[in-house]
Amino acid sequence: MTALEARDADVTKRAPEAEETVMSRAYRALSVGIVSVVLLIAFEATAVGTAMPVAARELDGVSLYAFAFSGYFTTSLFGMVLAGQWSDRRGPLGALTAGIASFGAGLLLSGTAGAMWLFILGRAVQGLGGGLVIVALYVVVGRAYPERLRPAIMAAFAASWVVPSIVGPLASGAVTEHLGWRWVFVGIPVLVVFPLALALPQIRRRAAGPVDDSAGSASFDRRRIRLALGISLGAGLLQYAAQDLRWLSLVPGVAGVALLVPAVLGLLPRGTYRAARGLPSVVLLRGVAAGSFVAAESFVPLMLVTQRGLSPTLAGFSLAAGGGTWALGSWVQSRPRAEPYRERLMTLGMVLVAASIAAAPSVLIDSVPAWTLAVAWAFGCFGMGLVIASSSVLLLQLSAPEDAGTNSAALQISDALSNVVLLAAGGAAFAALGGGAVSHAATGVSGAHPAAFVAVFLPMAGVALVGAWVTTRLRVLA
Repeated sequence: MTALEARDADVTKRAPEAEETVMSRAYRALSVGIVSVVLLIAFEATAVGTAMPVAARELDGVSLYAFAFSGYFTTSLFGMVLAGQWSDRRGPLGALTAGIASFGAGLLLSGTAGAMWLFILGRAVQGLGGGLVIVALYVVVGRAYPERLRPAIMAAFAASWVVPSIVGPLASGAVTEHLGWRWVFVGIPVLVVFPLALALPQIRRRAAGPVDDSAGSASFDRRRIRLALGISLGAGLLQYAAQDLRWLSLVPGVAGVALLVPAVLGLLPRGTYRAARGLPSVVLLRGVAAGSFVAAESFVPLMLVTQRGLSPTLAGFSLAAGGGTWALGSWVQSRPRAEPYRERLMTLGMVLVAASIAAAPSVLIDSVPAWTLAVAWAFGCFGMGLVIASSSVLLLQLSAPEDAGTNSAALQISDALSNVVLLAAGGAAFAALGGGAVSHAATGVSGAHPAAFVAVFLPMAGVALVGAWVTTRLRVLA
């Protein structure tokens, strides 16, 4: 019997299965701790976007603004692969603590930066930590919770984004205005101490160490580490090329693709690109869902401000209800009665996502009330809640314990990589069709020709429909 099996047997003896929940005495400290970590990460993610423009202007780095985002993304991809290797061979505790330390150090470096290049470096260090943390948390869930409780803890992860999505931008704006943008960055590392104090002892007891005692001596797969470096560098080059439509930008673009393709084929499960049944389709679906939705959502506030004359605050509030409906969708999939219908619920979710994205550009017609987009987006977020949480649950169901870290890393890579690829494609189409070419008469804010927005939303709706087909291939036929 392995050490992990012994821990599971001990948990079974201490608490009857029928009485256990994620907030039962046996799991309460762990659940509160890891959900609090996700809550603070969510606050950071929603707050930093508000403070970033002020920081870039003060540091005289507006021209480098996009790299503050891409720097985080490229290093997080490497962190995801590293965390998968680390967690499978030595347990998730080390990857989690190192990730939180790196995340906090990056925040402090950005918050105290005196130049834009230091600010971007801090974001890169933070991204490495973020990649380590998210994969390590998935492995903790897979090891510390029995299968029937995993949907509930995934629903709690989703719910922890609700309040930050509503309060985060407003709180960040107030702090930036009254205390300065630096406090948005330096204040969060202190807050993470309490959840860590709760969670780490429980993780050490329930999920530390390798699944197989012999795996602890295994070295990291150097090939996968090299591929991780390739996917990070390739993604960075592709983002750089997408920001500049000059012919010269084809050089880094082609180089980025040349690095990305072999890295993706090596890091994702075999058959992912052709939607092979089972695990490969779960990983593919995660990327299709996240990439199409995030790429479309990125243009919603801009469309409302430039085409309908809404203030940035009102445009942001149009997406606020989505945080609640996303959590609701995640809660629905966590109900025990929903388990036999999980794949059908995921199909419904992708159809709702596709419909909401396709309906978004209807507000370009002046006679259509702007609030209809908020309603449509709420339905789309409900669909995302069904799909994202369920894909995490299915991944852990289909993964052997010793492969949970590697497969969780693949899921996060698919998510993150599709974001950058589809954002790059959408951004290129937007710019090619007149993005930023006109302004709204009521606000004077630089805008874009309506066709530029249609060129973003309709293709993303098509990608989401492809995701609805992928949901029919999530289970291996007997």
